[in-house]
Amino acid sequence: MPDAPTSHKKIPSASAPGGPPSGRVRRGLSRPVAFASIAAVFVLFMAASSAPSPLYVIYQHQWSFSATTLTTVFAVYVVGMIGALLVLGALSDHIGRRPVLASAIALEAVAMALFIVADDVSILLTARFVQGIATGAAMTTLGATLVDLNPPHAPHRAGVISGAAPPFGLGLGALGCGVLAEYGPHPTRLVYVLLLASLVLAGLLVALIPETAQRRPGVVRSLQPRLGVAPRLRADLMALVPILLASWALGGLYLSLGPSVAANLFGLSSHVVGGLVVTLLCVPASITAFALRGWPTERTLALAATLLLLGTAVGLGGVEAHSLTMAASGTAIAGVGFGGSALASFGTLARIAEPAERGELFAVAFVISYLAFSIPAVVAGIAATNVGLHETSVVYSAAVIAFSALALAAQRLRTGRDRNTGQGGRPATAHR
Repeated sequence: MPDAPTSHKKIPSASAPGGPPSGRVRRGLSRPVAFASIAAVFVLFMAASSAPSPLYVIYQHQWSFSATTLTTVFAVYVVGMIGALLVLGALSDHIGRRPVLASAIALEAVAMALFIVADDVSILLTARFVQGIATGAAMTTLGATLVDLNPPHAPHRAGVISGAAPPFGLGLGALGCGVLAEYGPHPTRLVYVLLLASLVLAGLLVALIPETAQRRPGVVRSLQPRLGVAPRLRADLMALVPILLASWALGGLYLSLGPSVAANLFGLSSHVVGGLVVTLLCVPASITAFALRGWPTERTLALAATLLLLGTAVGLGGVEAHSLTMAASGTAIAGVGFGGSALASFGTLARIAEPAERGELFAVAFVISYLAFSIPAVVAGIAATNVGLHETSVVYSAAVIAFSALALAAQRLRTGRDRNTGQGGRPATAHR
């Protein structure tokens, strides 16, 4: 999830270094309206990123490509996103929020145009790669802008929105696209036309928001990708790796092969069901990110690992028993674990790192997360092509269960270590 990298940023006042330039009056949206507008743009980007998921089955039928190709289409999006996160993540700190957001929206519009005219896999791959770059450029900037515009009377609102908006957008995009594909005309084009129109509106809103970051030198240096973790933070990061792998690998499975599982293993040909598969995972995750925002991170991590394990096991049982009810219930339970994992994992990283350490720490955490999101999905696509979708789902689910169990063990070891070193008594809430 893209919420964490913004949690360390301070809310600038009008005279603060990160606030709007003094002496300059610019008409536009008020700060509360601008905050709501940026939240809506955040949801829009995430909805656009999941919109292709229900359509993969249609593309696969029309163009006769394998599950390996399907998951490759999914993975190139993540490649573009990781590259943009590493290269462009700090750009808005130097040239301002609005220029980066405007450029990301324009690039996303190019991706939507490519989707509209796509008539083979090569254009589809190009569209997803461009979309990944646009989304990666937008994610950290949208989160930073939310923090910049955060109302003083609700200091945690930006963090809550940043945590809840992405999974909500993912679920909304998948379900909305599924409905349009099932009941609307031109199933592989209509949703992208609507998203393109929404992006035009988003561009207008971004042009009207107040600029919250001053220009400062170091633009070229900020484009140099850097990954590093301070030695004192490595043990804490390693303790979080299992739950990052479990949760994001599960998300990658659902967004890439989830609709295919529904169609091929359960015989559900409706595109609405294909979108609902993703929604059943993402909407509980979004609600969880909001509902558990005040919980201690240790408790949230333990609950998240437990529910990831339980939900994946129940979902696997549904696949084996050919029970749609059991599979759907498992997906929703795992979704709660997914949301709790994202909230608490990045909340923990925000708490343990000093402000100067957080950028690189979050970059490493995001790279781990998105690699877990994409590489297992590609491997699963290859396996589904060669050994079958059912066998692949069983092995993939078993791996998620194993990593969830490892995450529980790692969390217990970390909690015990904190108590032994006298750190267990300090409060640490997930939304910090």
